[in-house]
Amino acid sequence: MTHITIGSVRNTTFALLMATGVSVGAPGTALADPLLEEVVEFAGTILYLEHKVPGLVIGAVRNGETATYGIGEASDGGEAPDGDTVLRIGSITKAFTGQVLAQLAADGTVSLTQKLGELAPDLGSGADANVANIRLIDIATHSAGLPRELPHEHGPANDPFATITRVGFSKWLKTEQLLFAPGTGILYSNFAFDLLSIALSEAAEQPYPKLLEEHITEPLGMKDTTFVLTNEQKGRLMQGHNFDGKPLPDVPTGSVIVGSGGLYSTPKDLLRWMEWHLDRLGTDGAETRMLDHAAYLVRDGLNPVSGMDESGHMDAMGLGWVVMMPEGNRPLILQKAGGLQGTFSYIAFAPTRGIAIFISINEFSFGAAMAMGEAVNEMIATLAPR
Repeated sequence: MTHITIGSVRNTTFALLMATGVSVGAPGTALADPLLEEVVEFAGTILYLEHKVPGLVIGAVRNGETATYGIGEASDGGEAPDGDTVLRIGSITKAFTGQVLAQLAADGTVSLTQKLGELAPDLGSGADANVANIRLIDIATHSAGLPRELPHEHGPANDPFATITRVGFSKWLKTEQLLFAPGTGILYSNFAFDLLSIALSEAAEQPYPKLLEEHITEPLGMKDTTFVLTNEQKGRLMQGHNFDGKPLPDVPTGSVIVGSGGLYSTPKDLLRWMEWHLDRLGTDGAETRMLDHAAYLVRDGLNPVSGMDESGHMDAMGLGWVVMMPEGNRPLILQKAGGLQGTFSYIAFAPTRGIAIFISINEFSFGAAMAMGEAVNEMIATLAPR
């Protein structure tokens, strides 16, 4: 497959857009940040045309100004997605879980080096003696030695995650060996982040969804970021598609996978969340941001390192965030990708450069997912060079 870079199509852009009927902007409209609007629309259009996904939405915030652009169809036969389109953000949920950990560490409810078993005794011992040594920081950096998924039976079609249970986590820990000693390697793990949400819930003595609402979504006014949709929100939901292009049903998150991948959100909500992250010198939430943006585990010397490089080379791990150190013209980036029920998404921000970008497509396409990560990282380098 030939990858079209932004630069390689510069001379044919407008001819291509005219031929496909894509609007290049409303004449006479005053733009708050014309350059941001231009780059966002251009990159979104090229990715959409190149990979032929049903729909794509992209949004960015730079120095407090935002731009959002959608193309294609949010639902089959429907209109293009926009800032209010509801979508499943998959594993971007993990970055929210990491932020909740940072908040609870900042207020003294937990410590980053606290043992999992101190908060959840049923998850604190096992066949491998190293289970007793798993700390919250090991879980949040994918370095606890846990597998990617909890082995489980397939759930019913209308509730496929129902068979992922806390009892199942406990049983696995009590009968299986960790894949490596905690803190010595990195293996991408949904299993780990579901354990993290359980531990945080136990520490705060309230259900994890309520904890996330209290510390993130409610203070920031993120009304469309939730684990359970209202009927009105369901009417704005982006339709996901499988690898064969067939529509996938929306299915419930359940009460267990809330740490790893169950959230719904909108581009508008996510850009609001990014504005909070980019306020790095602000006093409101300063301690939480400091903890959340730090690099805790550097790649050098770790063995193994697996499952972390699809959207850009991982140099270090934060609390759910993949840290990419500055390289060439590209600044420091914190990023996270996610995929669930036929939707792939990617979010990245440069905390010292005041810019963040979110993008989502509504079809499982690994080629498109990797390309959009590359495009977003390139956009950040273009709009906020070192």
